[in-house]
Amino acid sequence: MSMRWTESDTFFEDRVRRIFREKRRVVDIGGGLRILKGKGNRYDAKRAAIVPSLGDVEYVVLDPVADYGPDIVGDIHALPFPDNSQPAVICESVLEHVEDPIRAVRELHRVLEPGGYLYVYVPFLFYYHAEKSYYKDYWRFTKDAVALLFKDFSSAEIQRARGPMETLVHLTPLARASLLSRFARFLDRAFGKTRSSQVSGFSIFAVK
Repeated sequence: MSMRWTESDTFFEDRVRRIFREKRRVVDIGGGLRILKGKGNRYDAKRAAIVPSLGDVEYVVLDPVADYGPDIVGDIHALPFPDNSQPAVICESVLEHVEDPIRAVRELHRVLEPGGYLYVYVPFLFYYHAEKSYYKDYWRFTKDAVALLFKDFSSAEIQRARGPMETLVHLTPLARASLLSRFARFLDRAFGKTRSSQVSGFSIFAVK
């Protein structure tokens, strides 16, 4: 596997736009993109603006429960798709909530077609965030765990989310003060901490 670490500030936007530009069908597990009202448990107008038009892309939300209007009710541990059948999958902030993330990533790899795209976000230093009657909160992922999870993909680009100082601010109520968060980000860059392993989490763009 080819693995590359990137420090791009626009990693999420760039990779999501690439997925919707280059692939004809996108499966969003858990609806984490939050780009459509009525699909998923939250909607985010800023994220929706990243994908201004779905065009000819078939956008499908898969969730383990029917409560939030998914297109497909299914389990990430046993995805209801044939082998090598899906052009692209998005799995954002999901793996910490599943019982067996290693099995889940194997399923993601199984259902992707050769050359298929996968975008994933996983947390590391992040607060407990279960949601009652919907999902529990089981796991956190170090950079070593990320390398292990995506070892079977032909390539993987990985971006750290926040440096250690900005992460510290984010873990406190002070995170609501955007000026303080920006100052912490400046300190991370000034002191060369942008490549630290003590981060909020990791974004991964993998190709099968």
